[in-house]
Order: sequence, then C-alpha cells, then structure tokens
Amino acid sequence: MSFRKIIHIDMDAFYASVEQRDHGAYRGVPIVVGGLPHQRGVVATASYEARAFGIRSAMPSKRARELCPHVIFVQPRFDVYKSVSKAIRSIFHRYTDLIEPLSLDEAYLDVTKDKQEIGSAITIAKDIKRAIKDELLLTASAGISTNKFVAKIASDLNKPDGLTFVGPSKIESFIAQLPIEKFYGIGSVTAKKMKSLNIYSGAELREASLATLIRHFGKVGKFYYDIARGIDNRPVQSARAIKSISVEDTFRKDLFDLDLLREELSILVDKLAVRLESKQLTGHTITLKIKFADFKQITRNYTHPTPIPLNKMKYHAFDLLDIAPIEGRGIRLLGIGISNLPDQLSSQLTLF
Repeated sequence: MSFRKIIHIDMDAFYASVEQRDHGAYRGVPIVVGGLPHQRGVVATASYEARAFGIRSAMPSKRARELCPHVIFVQPRFDVYKSVSKAIRSIFHRYTDLIEPLSLDEAYLDVTKDKQEIGSAITIAKDIKRAIKDELLLTASAGISTNKFVAKIASDLNKPDGLTFVGPSKIESFIAQLPIEKFYGIGSVTAKKMKSLNIYSGAELREASLATLIRHFGKVGKFYYDIARGIDNRPVQSARAIKSISVEDTFRKDLFDLDLLREELSILVDKLAVRLESKQLTGHTITLKIKFADFKQITRNYTHPTPIPLNKMKYHAFDLLDIAPIEGRGIRLLGIGISNLPDQLSSQLTLF
C-alpha cells in the first residue's frame, strides 16, 4: 500500500524572529510584534522569551503588558515579512510545486514525488530546515506524516527548530494519546462541549459513534469521526480559493452593556486583521454575527465598492453593531468576517 508524503512547515515565532534577526537589541529579550502597550490591539507574534511569561498570539496588548511589564512592543514590517516568506517558498519549490500556504509562515508540502527524487520526506524536511537556517538565519519546525491533519499537529510538538515524524503504523496511537485541545480545528468552545460528553482525548473521541458526533456537532462531526481514526484525505492544494475569513468569540457570561460589546468587537476586529494580513487578503464585504442568549442569531453586513482597508474595518464593524436590533437582549457570541475577496492579492494592506 502506498502513502502520501506530507510535510507541514511552520516558522518559529516568525515575525518576532525576523525582528530579532535584524535588530541585535531585540535578541534574547521578550518582544511582541503588533499592538501598542497603552492602546487597544492584539499581539501578532510573541518571541519565545515573551512566551515564557504567558504571552500568546491574539492576546490583547494590555494583557501582554500586565504579564511582562518590560516586554518590548515592535511595530510590524509586513513588507519585510512578505519578502522573507517569498524566499522561504522559493526553497520549498526546489523540492515540490505542490505547496499549500496557510499564511506567511506556514505551508503544507506534498513530496510524494519530489523534484530531486530524494524519496525520503524526512530527508527533504531536514534539507528545507537547514536551507532556511543557513540562507535566512531563521528556524522552522516540521511535521511529517501521510496526511495533513497529523503533519500539522506534529509540527507543533517540538518547537522551536523541531522535526517530528509520525509514520503510518504510529498514527492511531499518536492520535489516541492527544488531549482534545491539541486537535487542530477544535477550539476551546468545542473542547468544552466534548468534555461534557466525556471526550477528553483522541482515544475517547474514537469511541464516540458517528451518529453521536453528528447529533452534537453537525456536519463537522463526520470530520471528527474520521480524524480520530487517522483518516484525512484532503489533498495539498496549491491554488486554494479562500471565500471568507472570520473570527468569533463565545462569552462566559451574556453581555448586555454596549460599551463592553464594543470593546469585545474591537478585539475581534484586531484578530481578524492579523489573519487577513498574514494571508495578504482583504475583501469588499464585512459581516457582523450576533448570537443572543436564547441562541437566536442575526447577521448584518456592509459591502464597499472597493476592498475595505484593514485599518477601516473597525469603523464599519461598530456601525453594524449600532444598527443591530440588540434592544437590551443578552448576547452570548459575537463574530466578524470579511468575504467577497478579490481574485488578486492586495499589495496595499495596512494593519496599524
């Protein structure tokens, strides 16, 4: 039986590592790229020194400052990150043209048939990591397996500068021991729901029937059923058509206060902006999603004749919130998304 050879490459603290490479004063100290210490905003990337204090990507800047008062906030240089990302992908192309970028700093590679006829995915991953380190003075971590799901999780296990191979005979045991929070695609809300069903690990997820998973999680239940068994037949697609990008948050307590809602929406818009910038995308339509305490849901959207600049999204999001019929009702979830994406990547994106 033949298997695909999939590599997931994930750069280590990419934006922060580029800044530390280019500026000696930032090396060995906690830095945060993105956000401002005394304003609303979110962390785009934290250096490993900052992560030691509990700072994470998408965390509000104010919280990052609380965790590490001496952290250095660095304004992002996306033109530089895009240039470095292009150089990284040129290294990938030495081995395969089946490359599926997920963002500026990570991508899937299908090396089942590699250009250099090396044959070994492990050797190719080592060569790629070595080239990135020698030519760009940066480190990357690699996960290697027969499918995208396992390769993605494997790349995160031994960061930074890690390499993890999960062969066909090890996939089931590898997934069985994974805590449910480690599953790519299962966020905190879904993990909490799974735990309410006594599903805490891959082994317990495998014990759940397909009917049970679909009943509780809808269509995505079939995906959970498959990945618990190591089944992921998604191909590496070199020309994905991204239709929309969105973020949302479910609150522990229903929110009624408009000022609190605006603050939460501001954080969500910043998170969305980071995701859009990492994919070099923006779009014409912004959509606000509101779910009330009684689980009824509404959306409000606005479409602009030209792509919406990232630094203007917050104004449109607040306008949509203002026209939504909230009427004193408790809100349990807010979401914000961009759709109606142009065919060509924009070169005029601004985040801050």
